[in-house]
Amino acid sequence: MSARITALTTRLHTIDLTRPWGPDVPVVNVVATEVSTDEGRTGSGFAWTPTIGAHAVQSLLDHDIAPFAIGLEAKPELVWDQLWKWLHEAGGGGLTTIAMAGLDLALWDLTAKEQHSSLTDLLGQRQDSVQVYGSGVNLHYSQEDLVAQVKRWVASGKTAVKIKVGKPDIREDMERVAAVREVLGRDRKLMIDANQRWDLPTTLRAIDALEQFDLEWLEEPLRADDLGAYTRLRKQSRVPIALGENVHTIYRFSDFIAADAVDIIQPNVVRVGGITPFRRIVELARAHSIKVTPHLLPELSGQLALTLAEPTWVEDVEDASFESLGVLTGPSPISIQRGLLTTTAQPGLGLDFAP
Repeated sequence: MSARITALTTRLHTIDLTRPWGPDVPVVNVVATEVSTDEGRTGSGFAWTPTIGAHAVQSLLDHDIAPFAIGLEAKPELVWDQLWKWLHEAGGGGLTTIAMAGLDLALWDLTAKEQHSSLTDLLGQRQDSVQVYGSGVNLHYSQEDLVAQVKRWVASGKTAVKIKVGKPDIREDMERVAAVREVLGRDRKLMIDANQRWDLPTTLRAIDALEQFDLEWLEEPLRADDLGAYTRLRKQSRVPIALGENVHTIYRFSDFIAADAVDIIQPNVVRVGGITPFRRIVELARAHSIKVTPHLLPELSGQLALTLAEPTWVEDVEDASFESLGVLTGPSPISIQRGLLTTTAQPGLGLDFAP
């Protein structure tokens, strides 16, 4: 008989960022979770959100998800489907899926540990390593500080970087992107991310100005839920379009893919609801020849990237990993050396947060 869930507990961590992501984002929040079964086993997971929403996520976990989950078989995919139907009245995605990740990740951790396995071994490791690109939330940096950051990435062996764009004057964006391209040379890849700052006409003008810098992709220039605008943009853009960090369900990813509105999808494993829906979104993208590059959370995204059928990139925001923020009690489940990420094969997810 399968083990059944007997408890789900949470604790909230508010973590100061070493390099704030702007005046309005000085912290990130982690809701650490622990699931217990009637066989006396436990699994650990987490939900994650920068700055806002953490108390709402924790409340959903404590008051709605935990009572519903108790008594269910401790199988992540079975639980996820039942829980999503139960929570759907509160919203199909967003806070609901972020909270669901807290339980889903804990159940995958439990499952891997029961089999004395790491997550990558449990899911099937297909890549020996995955490339990491340097990523900075750096629109508020001076050009001097931005160039210094890019030089650090180059010195560390990274062969691709992503910077923020969206200054009030496109000429300033041009100067900053040109300075970064000069540091990178022509052999390294450069991505830019506008974080939903532009409308469609502004985006098209920006592409005209910035495409000369040989861009690997332009990320999320428009509001993430504006499917119609992205469909029109991709028809006109000479730069590949990437999005997905603010898309929360497989149904919405399917909408963007079916509309030919995107070249690269970037699901955030927590925002979509955990490993269970992340894997389904990956298979949807693969069936339509859409590239997947996971968003943030390299300690988890990196492990999942190693299990993908096609090589990809993993995002590593400078000084923002759980290890660099000092919130793990044990060794990191990944290692990043000379721009390549490998697994250290910790049991389960390998993510135990400090009390």
